[in-house]
Amino acid sequence: MSKLIIVPTPIGNLKDITLRALDALSKADIILAEDTRTTAKLLNHYQISTKMMAYHKFNEHKVLHQLIEKIQENSMVALVSDAGTPGISDPGYLIVKKCIENNIEIESLPGATALIPALINSGLPNNKFCFEGFLPQKKGRSKRLKELADETRTMVFYESPHRLIKLLKQFVEFFGQEREVSVSRELTKIHEENFRGKLPDAIQHFESKTIKGEIVVVVEGKK
Repeated sequence: MSKLIIVPTPIGNLKDITLRALDALSKADIILAEDTRTTAKLLNHYQISTKMMAYHKFNEHKVLHQLIEKIQENSMVALVSDAGTPGISDPGYLIVKKCIENNIEIESLPGATALIPALINSGLPNNKFCFEGFLPQKKGRSKRLKELADETRTMVFYESPHRLIKLLKQFVEFFGQEREVSVSRELTKIHEENFRGKLPDAIQHFESKTIKGEIVVVVEGKK
């Protein structure tokens, strides 16, 4: 069976894996993993022995043609990222696009992604929102922040721990001090934290501690 299966994996708590995801990972001929060491922990926990191959942003262009040929040889290939749903701020777009171009069947399983739990528990309006993921680190960053200053929908961002304070200070600079923000850290894990308040309060809170873990920042839109 020639098929690519997009398989979401837990963002923290291993119990968040779905039965369909486990079935797909068990039956696949090969699993494409962003980091095989990280995925090995999940597979070992559920006693899955499927062969893995590294597929990440540094090699996805190089191995793409080889992978398409592999799938066309009646292989069922499962794509996972380190955490969450592939393609959401992680590799996935290129191989999905190439599979479509080659009439290869694609099955995308529902499952974990950090942005939805963070949005829901933020307490900010969630009937309409925009997902920005990681902002550009250098070129285009200020331009994008200026554009977002007038965004009326709730905004969702991803950020790394060592850049969180910089991000929050830039939000104050471009959005003002009165915007409400929710910062979710280590979602689904033992030390999960959800801070809610004004932007200056968030800066004060996180400047006073060592910041660890994956972070989702949800910001109120312009009123």
